[in-house]
Amino acid sequence: MTPQLQQAIKLLQFSHVELNEFVESELEQNPLLERDGEQEPETPREDGDASHAEPELEPPDDVGEAVQAVDGEGDGSLDFGGDPLAWSATRPRSATEELPGLDQTLSRAPTLHEHLEAQLAMGLADPIDRIIGQNLIAMVDEAGYLPDDFSALAERLGCSGARVDATLAKLQGFDPPGIFARNLSECLALQLRDRNRLDAAMRIMLDHLPLVAGRDAAALMRLCAVDAKHLAGMVAEVRSLNPKPGLAFDAAIASPIVPDVLLRAQSNGDWIIELNGEALPRVLVNDRYFTTINRGARGKAERDYIVERHQQAGWLVKALHQRATTILKVSREIVRQQDAFFRHGVQHLKPLVLRDIAAEIGMHESTVSRVTSNKYLQSPRGMFELKYFFTASVASASGGDALSAETVRFRIKSLIDGEQDEILSDDRIVELLYGQGIAIARRTVAKYRELLHIPSSVQRRRDRTLSF
Repeated sequence: MTPQLQQAIKLLQFSHVELNEFVESELEQNPLLERDGEQEPETPREDGDASHAEPELEPPDDVGEAVQAVDGEGDGSLDFGGDPLAWSATRPRSATEELPGLDQTLSRAPTLHEHLEAQLAMGLADPIDRIIGQNLIAMVDEAGYLPDDFSALAERLGCSGARVDATLAKLQGFDPPGIFARNLSECLALQLRDRNRLDAAMRIMLDHLPLVAGRDAAALMRLCAVDAKHLAGMVAEVRSLNPKPGLAFDAAIASPIVPDVLLRAQSNGDWIIELNGEALPRVLVNDRYFTTINRGARGKAERDYIVERHQQAGWLVKALHQRATTILKVSREIVRQQDAFFRHGVQHLKPLVLRDIAAEIGMHESTVSRVTSNKYLQSPRGMFELKYFFTASVASASGGDALSAETVRFRIKSLIDGEQDEILSDDRIVELLYGQGIAIARRTVAKYRELLHIPSSVQRRRDRTLSF
């Protein structure tokens, strides 16, 4: 495969973030490529001379159908009522519009290390303690913890281990409470000490956190020498603590998922499927600039370089267009086959595999896989990755249509959520599902239950009994 064919395949599986990064790189490298809307309108010639008209772009023939040539597909053409890349450009800010004031701009919050260093400067006067403190701050991870063993620090700084421990004890009084802990038990103890709630019973419970996680109330009451009511209060207080106090800082701003495809319902019940212009870049070939510099090229080497850049720019424009139409084609077929899901909900999600879509739209299965990777569809039922709609099938007990695995998981969760007097075992769930026409093995119920992060019937029964 040529490099262009290989790149065309990569374009299909790029997320919108990766695609924009790639296009940005191409814009920097290729002077004949620019974002749509950047070209200034050409001034018409007064004499009407058309000799300088822009030449029509003809990208290389072997690139336009790059993906189809590799995967053995059809032409991939679609009619969606217009050019799928023909979205209006973002309106540029005019010179007369006011820019936001300083009070409207965001300031950067201090990082965890900056927050600790500010307290170090105010809280420790001894220069040796400060050096030790600076080194300990540098060792704190993003959750606020120190490594279990930092004995090498004393040797490296040429001080005693007792001096390091004494400095650490001071740092453990810094904000946020729980910082500089070496394990979870110590982190929780520091926070309880800050609340003046670290009594003997609490210390014992923190030394036996696995029993708390396992909800072994009998063992905890025996060890802590408390009754059930007192124990429930202790557990509630521990659960109110922050196991990772450092995460309140250095929090990266989460980038919201931008959908690639938008699905809207029409008044007549049909669906409108369109690409999201915010997720796809629009680029153009600057033919006017190409004409100018090509005419002034000095020698064959320069001319060859300019022509190559022009062809690469043309290839990218056409490859982006092909990518867009392919995403639309795959999305349209997914919506058609999962129509009942979009209208009625997850219980109507049908089993679907990649080859089902590929066979219907005349594309290779590998192309469908690339198109559905890291692509999202915004629908009236929420946002879903396109791969969400591909699920395994579970046989019907009555010989009817099979159900999707996602639908069966939904049924299992609904049964467990509806538990009242009876806690349902996996075997009992198998019986109830069979009564609903779903043939499924007990081990499959257990697997789906674990995927849903639902504890076993034994643990659920214990949780209900202990109620903490």
